[in-house]
Amino acid sequence: MESDRAAVGGGGRVTGPAVRLLLSDAARERLAARLGPEVLAVPPEAASAGAAFDIAFVSRDVTGLSTKHDILPDTRRFYDAMLAMPALRWVHVHSAGADRQVFVDLRARGVQVSTSAGSNAAVVAQTALAGLLALARQFPRLLAAQREARWAPLIGSGLPRDLAGQTAVVVGWGAIGRQLGGWLAVLGLKVVAVRRERGSADGAVETAAYDDLPSVLPRADWLVLACPLTARTRGLVDAAALARLPAGAHLVNVARGEVVDEPALVAALQQGRLAGAYLDVFAHEPLPAASPLWRLPNVIATPHSAGFSDGHAARVDAMFLDNLARWQAGQPLANVAA
Repeated sequence: MESDRAAVGGGGRVTGPAVRLLLSDAARERLAARLGPEVLAVPPEAASAGAAFDIAFVSRDVTGLSTKHDILPDTRRFYDAMLAMPALRWVHVHSAGADRQVFVDLRARGVQVSTSAGSNAAVVAQTALAGLLALARQFPRLLAAQREARWAPLIGSGLPRDLAGQTAVVVGWGAIGRQLGGWLAVLGLKVVAVRRERGSADGAVETAAYDDLPSVLPRADWLVLACPLTARTRGLVDAAALARLPAGAHLVNVARGEVVDEPALVAALQQGRLAGAYLDVFAHEPLPAASPLWRLPNVIATPHSAGFSDGHAARVDAMFLDNLARWQAGQPLANVAA
């Protein structure tokens, strides 16, 4: 796209060539003061009536309580508008990943899809650390005793192991994995970073490639999943991988549910081969009420909420506005899904 250079700065307005932007009513209210007159905001109802648009901003209020598997009507209407618009050239999404089917379909027809990767990395890493510490300190057992008003000191049920000296294998060495790995090292754990390719990680952290995972797993007291969902990582942790973990190991998954063979995981937890798991993501979301993962005493299950915080929307808006300025200037977009 040929254009004069665009600009946007902390609280300033985006300027540049005219574009037609599909966005939610809530996002339109938030961004009104920061969109220049050359940005024509197209609300969902106008898009449904046939109004054309060039780009779309899928903010959190668009997806709401929809998941990748269960899409609510308002979200579906927004998705359908994007899929039906032949002029659509770029979509920015609030999430770190773009593995929902609508984005896969849009990319297949040549639409650029950029993500907000990094916007919630610190929050996800904090949540993963909280889940790991809760398991390490046997909070599920303590909370069960609390609900029963039962005094049950851990000295009578098996003392927790010291974290210092244990090994955490962190699969995925992006912003989440690196931050979490740094905190775990401070706690005295040895960290092994598993990435797409072998190579140097941060500092003295040992690294391995995805293909090396089977040889690394027998050393893992903690297997922490913080990788994107790709063709390579789908099903990466299968029954064979779980069987290679040492007795008493734990699993933390803040990546995607499809990275793990969920029935094999349930079996390993039920049989006691895994000591416990913190899971924020699942093979199907919402997690079905019949899933044993809701009721296993050694599992902490949260509803894909590891990245939620009250500052996230502002960070996503800033990322979108920065990319909008790039778009209007004819510059490459940041965080384009591969």
